[in-house]
Amino acid sequence: MSLDSRWRRGALVAGTVIPVAVALTAGPGMAGNYRGPGGLLPDNPRGHVALNAEDGDSGGGGGETQKILARAQEYAAVRTAPAASVSSEAFSAAYRQARALKQSGRSWQEVTNLPYRNDARNYRDPFWSNSSAGWREVTGRITGLATDGPRTVYAAAAGGGVWKSTDKGAHWKPIFDQQEKLSIGAVAVDPSDHSVWVGTGEANTNADAFNGAGIYRSGDGGKSFQLVGNRLNQYLVYRLTFDGRGHVYAATSRGLIKHRTLGLIGNWRTLLKPDPNPTHSPYRTSFITDVKVRPGTGGRVVLAALGWRGGTLPEDTQYNGFYLSTDSGAHFSRLTLRGDLAGATDVGRTTFSWSNDGSKLYAVVESSETVTLKAAYRSSNGDPAGPWTLIADEETLVKAGSALAKSGGDPGSQAWYNQDIKVDPRDSSHVYLDLEEVFETSNSGAKWSTIGPYWNFPLDCWDFDPTKNVCPPTTHPDQHAIAISADGTGYFGNDGGVYSRATNLRNVVRWNNLNVTMDTLQYYDAGIGKVAGGDAIWGGLQDNGVSLLLPGKNSMVSPFGGDGGDVIVDPNNGNKSVQEYVFLNMASTTNGGRSDSSTRSFRTISPSCFNVEFTPAPCDPNPRFIAPFEADQKNINHWVAGGQYIWDNQGRGWATDCSTTTCTWKKTHDLGDGAQTTALGVNRHVTYAGWCGNGCNPGRESVGLPFVSGIDTNYGGRWHRVSAPKLPNRMPTDFYVDPANAAHVYVTYGAFSRRWIPGGGVGHVFESTNGGGTWRDVSGNLPDAPTNAVAMWHGKLVVGTDVGVFVRQGSGTWARLGGGLPNTQTLDLVVSPNRSYLLAATHGRGMWKIAG
Repeated sequence: MSLDSRWRRGALVAGTVIPVAVALTAGPGMAGNYRGPGGLLPDNPRGHVALNAEDGDSGGGGGETQKILARAQEYAAVRTAPAASVSSEAFSAAYRQARALKQSGRSWQEVTNLPYRNDARNYRDPFWSNSSAGWREVTGRITGLATDGPRTVYAAAAGGGVWKSTDKGAHWKPIFDQQEKLSIGAVAVDPSDHSVWVGTGEANTNADAFNGAGIYRSGDGGKSFQLVGNRLNQYLVYRLTFDGRGHVYAATSRGLIKHRTLGLIGNWRTLLKPDPNPTHSPYRTSFITDVKVRPGTGGRVVLAALGWRGGTLPEDTQYNGFYLSTDSGAHFSRLTLRGDLAGATDVGRTTFSWSNDGSKLYAVVESSETVTLKAAYRSSNGDPAGPWTLIADEETLVKAGSALAKSGGDPGSQAWYNQDIKVDPRDSSHVYLDLEEVFETSNSGAKWSTIGPYWNFPLDCWDFDPTKNVCPPTTHPDQHAIAISADGTGYFGNDGGVYSRATNLRNVVRWNNLNVTMDTLQYYDAGIGKVAGGDAIWGGLQDNGVSLLLPGKNSMVSPFGGDGGDVIVDPNNGNKSVQEYVFLNMASTTNGGRSDSSTRSFRTISPSCFNVEFTPAPCDPNPRFIAPFEADQKNINHWVAGGQYIWDNQGRGWATDCSTTTCTWKKTHDLGDGAQTTALGVNRHVTYAGWCGNGCNPGRESVGLPFVSGIDTNYGGRWHRVSAPKLPNRMPTDFYVDPANAAHVYVTYGAFSRRWIPGGGVGHVFESTNGGGTWRDVSGNLPDAPTNAVAMWHGKLVVGTDVGVFVRQGSGTWARLGGGLPNTQTLDLVVSPNRSYLLAATHGRGMWKIAG
């Protein structure tokens, strides 16, 4: 979480298919509040003003602020603008285009297939590091878990496909890498035949969640998968549940659907979609957040929750509630709840768990009014109507020893994003509750304990001196999934991977870390620099800080915590780097981030008004969540950064400074109110700045703010706006400026063409040879997909997209570069210092390289 998670985890985005909010916060983010030089810092660490649920509220319902909403669509807008949404058929078509291209070059090799140690002993910057938090090895976000017998476990990753272990999580292997979509919302095993079912499309309603491409089944343990029924465009999947009568239910963002478990043909049948949604609002697509079949009823009793997490208008949540069928899903009725849920009008996202015999029912409910935890409840007779008894709310969990609360946070503040609840199959009084942390009760909710603290920093067992830190390891924060195997092992998935514990453990913090052989890391950016023995590879990650891979080491380390963003690395000295937290919060190091926890290795150098350590004057009021900054092609000490303003460090390199009294960044250009820099290219005195305007959020035409974008440059000696009708009105994502000629530049664009998006124009890669005066579309046969990165390698143009990496073969011809790269988004491309290999940073399957 850190830096008040409410900045990041705003409204639903569903990646590309349905960035359902008109505006959304950027990624589900950072891992917790930070320690400062004086010790643990509170909810708004490093002195920044927290954006609470009331700040900036424009009167919309749900308590969601316009600031939160405005941050959330940034990741999605790159894939949809100028529209607010795009059909997933666009991705399917792009995937087919990519597969049809010939392959050029060797095979890709995975770089980040080493353990990633968050708690590395020598990387404990007292301000910027999360080392000693207790998370140990970490990987990317896990959204679902399923078990098959005592030893087999399946893990669903947000952007990294499905992983399988046959030894209780000690070793993992990916089994879904080449499918059309690696964004996963749910995984389940049908107990009748042990088939594996995968629901694509992450349903956590966070900004970097992606839509799916349907539901798949494997009858051979994951060796092969087949699409079940129709493709389910624009669906996100919360849960897959079997009724024991040959049917599977899927709780999705577009209603409750059902299919036969045998026979994969035939469309899915919609059973429950209460909201008629006459205005076609993306908020009101009947988000069914869970479905469960009551044990002992022969599949007749089916319970579902409609729980859109909140909205800007009362009608957005008017159909929320619990729905029950007593005839195997043929008919559903909305329940009138009794007990402590009687009369509730703010029932948002909800998850259920029945005891093994169906005699007790538990639920965790998010409030659609506050988008935080409403409470956890118990129906002691198993009746979904109740009477319901409140068994845990924020106050209960604070008293249960929440480490988040001790850090100044609120337990359940992200119940819209992370929640699950699970009853022990062997003990109906033993229940796990997933929120930011893991909580446990052994007496049906009479008393709770925190068994998975958010982190160890505020606990009495933790000490700033690592030799005195006696805290047991804990789980990474932000929980999403629980599964319990036949041998009584509980598995827990979160933003840092998978952890396990025996269910016979009670009220103690004791965890097995299962992340050593899993690589689902979600990179935004990367950089490479020479060090003794080879190259140092840095990368900024969603919720897992900044990773550093050094030559000859058997693991990666994390010198920099929270969310990692953009990166600069001196190619001739890999110990010198600049890292971004979020919102242009930059910090530089010259010693590779090494610290014994007593001295700082990173120095904050940010000109952002959202600076986490101080407020410089002047400062940038409107940087993006992951804001761009770039080093000069010809001078590694010359940096340019962009928010609403373009900033130049005046060639000071690692002597760049910024504080409350002085700041060596010079403001050189103003893009205008409501504008944000999306990409930069720099060659000596020439800068190209891609931007979006009118708040950068598509879908605001009704209030007179249509999406706009463009390029500004100072080529020719003064700043001006490029006038180029051929360039599309989509998000500029990256530049490559010819080091030998600053007038020669390439730019890439996100989203899709006008075939899929009205007003989207045509083309994804454009070239100018006169400083942006005129542009030529060089996209050729490149797949029509969001294009995120561009590089020049061995004289050939290479681009990274949401459907692969491609190399230009001729004037209009592109080929797939290399083989074996998992089919996930490539967000950055970096050429190694000696140009011997190209590095691809993906958002879900780590980093890969190809030799040339």
